[in-house]
Amino acid sequence: MFYAIRHFTRYRYTRPVWQSMLEVRMHPRSENNQRCFTFRLSVNPRARIFSFFDYLGNQVHHFDLPSHHREVTIIADALVNVDAPPEIPDALPTSAWDDLRNTIDNGDYWQMLMPSHYARPSEQLLDFARELDIAKPHGRDPLTLVKDINDQIHRAFQYVRKSTAVNSPIEHSLSSRQGVCQDFAHIMTALVRYHGIPCRYVSGYLFHDGSHHDRSAEGATHAWAEAFLPPLGWAGFDPTNDLIAGGRHIRTAIGRDYTDVPPTLGTMKGRTDTELQVRVRVTPSLALLPPDQEFAADEEWSLFLEGDQQAQIVYEQEQ
Repeated sequence: MFYAIRHFTRYRYTRPVWQSMLEVRMHPRSENNQRCFTFRLSVNPRARIFSFFDYLGNQVHHFDLPSHHREVTIIADALVNVDAPPEIPDALPTSAWDDLRNTIDNGDYWQMLMPSHYARPSEQLLDFARELDIAKPHGRDPLTLVKDINDQIHRAFQYVRKSTAVNSPIEHSLSSRQGVCQDFAHIMTALVRYHGIPCRYVSGYLFHDGSHHDRSAEGATHAWAEAFLPPLGWAGFDPTNDLIAGGRHIRTAIGRDYTDVPPTLGTMKGRTDTELQVRVRVTPSLALLPPDQEFAADEEWSLFLEGDQQAQIVYEQEQ
């Protein structure tokens, strides 16, 4: 399935700032069952954009705005094809634990096994695991155990938008039993690693087609986890929606946790309060067309972007 993706981000400042430096991780990855055919990043005020690949293979764009400004608008357009991944079996043989240990001994998986800033074990996390009978394998093979963790997190937590902040530790969700996809992905990553299974955090998008009862919010980015399970390799699990990641999941970046993969990361110079606005649209595409053509007839998006452009014109005239 081809998807046209538009990711809109705007920072508004209550007072002018005189420099902004930003990194952007919005370029969908091209690997396995996913290919990114076109990608374009637009920035207002205009800036010269550079890019590089980080140590995990994520493409990072970065730019500097050295002049005074009161807002920054970033629009990322991408056209991506995602094929359905191979089906995952119901279970693996119990000997899969030995295969996993042998593979880890002969490979370099330590970064996805060690605790990280947001995905780390704690007594509260282990109490949660004991409560739901996922603290020990109890005869389960690695795949069955990971599936159970995915299912139990989905059952134990309510999806509540804005119930946590982007920098909230997992203990906030464990206490309230509420959270968003980022929290659930961190909890799952920490639990899977606790069992000696490499696990990584994935940021990206989920296509909401109306036929699935997804809890995650449409119009926003998404997050899930991937566990390394020989002989399957890296397999994706979405605890927010109790899914195995498939053809509707579009990957932009992988990391130890959110700290490695924020869509935007940066700093600015100036004393001001900041308002952040984010909007995401994922649209099925029947042909390999430039992303702009996918959104050209979208009246809602046109009005939204025209308002942004008018606000920028007014500000420039005031200066």
